Amino acid sequence: MKPLSRTASEVRASTTLAIDSLAKKLKSEGADIIGFGAGEPDFPTPEHISAAGIRAIEKGLTKYTPAAGTESLRRAVCKRLKEDCGLEYDVSNIVVASGAKHNIFIALVALLNPGDEVILPAPYWVTYYEVIKMAGGIPVIITAEEKAGFKITKEQLEGAVTANTKAIILNNPSNPTGMLYSRKELEGIAEVCKKHDLYVISDEIYYGLVYDNKEFVSFASLSEDARERTILINGVSKSYAMTGWRIGYAAANKEIAKVMANYLSHSTSAPSTVSQYAAEEALTADQSKIEEMRKVFEQRRNHIVKRVNAIDGVSCIMPEGAFYIMINIEKLVGKTIAGTYIKDGDDFAMAFLEKGGVAVVPCSGFGAPNFVRLTYAASMKDIDEGMDRLEKFLKNVEK
Repeated sequence: MKPLSRTASEVRASTTLAIDSLAKKLKSEGADIIGFGAGEPDFPTPEHISAAGIRAIEKGLTKYTPAAGTESLRRAVCKRLKEDCGLEYDVSNIVVASGAKHNIFIALVALLNPGDEVILPAPYWVTYYEVIKMAGGIPVIITAEEKAGFKITKEQLEGAVTANTKAIILNNPSNPTGMLYSRKELEGIAEVCKKHDLYVISDEIYYGLVYDNKEFVSFASLSEDARERTILINGVSKSYAMTGWRIGYAAANKEIAKVMANYLSHSTSAPSTVSQYAAEEALTADQSKIEEMRKVFEQRRNHIVKRVNAIDGVSCIMPEGAFYIMINIEKLVGKTIAGTYIKDGDDFAMAFLEKGGVAVVPCSGFGAPNFVRLTYAASMKDIDEGMDRLEKFLKNVEK
């Protein structure tokens, strides 16, 4: 038979979903597993949001919508972006798709020609690297060191730009690091993007989960120039505990938004109509439930960071947003734990799952091989049990 698509065949499976899948398999077989793998809130979708989806079904609102989403949902997006980020957008600037991940792919398809380079700060969410290649681009990695707070500088960005550079993907707050860029840091990046005429795909899906009273600054809000060159990515999955509803949105200049909508019209069309009505409710109704969840995440963050840093052999820095920590396992590389030789985070994660009963995500797929990611979108009971198991697991390090 003739060979399959080279582009499709080279796409690697998500390490996040792979470890989560194995953990679920072990659980189904009766194993006692604590899961810190997949990044989704452990809260149920707020009742008023679910009720809006049910009402849509009862009213028969189950037909096709425009490819870019219902006008009422896009108006709701505009309202939320204005209230939360100070951004003025029209419905013609908004494109709704089946999750923020879907919007990132559509944005890259709209921007890239074969061979275009996209700058990607590492550690990065594993999907970014793969989706750049899927859209015909070339990922160019800039490493953000832990000692620099996992954030790149404008000097690093300047040094990575070539004649083929088309865009940069910026995730703020970040998955997997939880780091948050300050206004000054973003302004430095914006200077370089303006100088070299780069597009910015600014993934701000975790913007509602920022801690310590830190200021969140949307990249598009920095200036009119920044707004024009930015494709802002967001959605309802994380802040509203709606991961399975699959609604994300993009805000961009009208030309880009039109190209994205046209592409959607021939690929998936619009996302679930029922989900769109639920997302509209999420964005327009009282936001107090969202703040309640944010406060709980902040308490969990403080607790898990304290627990990790009290255990010999591992460490982590304090994240400022999202719901992840990056555990540094460099001191364990080259050692044997419970009979397993540890070369990197992949070995550690597999050994910890199979012999410690805890699922974490290895960060090799995130461009940080000597780290593993944990989500604190888990109950305090599970966090404590998981940390107890980590402490016990590391007592098996062979000297």
